[in-house]
Amino acid sequence: MNAANGENGFLYELEIEVEEEVILAESSRPEEAAELPVSEWRFDPADAEREEIGLRGLLGAVEALEEGHRPDDRRA
Repeated sequence: MNAANGENGFLYELEIEVEEEVILAESSRPEEAAELPVSEWRFDPADAEREEIGLRGLLGAVEALEEGHRPDDRRA
């Protein structure tokens, strides 16, 4: 296995793990939790939303790396 294949394999596995985390974050349904009294919250809905946003950003970055697009390649 050469370095490129190793890196691609790592990115593929990372993408799968992040996708699973996104699914878990979505299933927490923070918008529904926010409707409950604070005393019934099992988690802070704002924290859950921030985590989902961060995971989606990470997933986008991994996908871009897999495609070989890096932010510094986008020159005007």
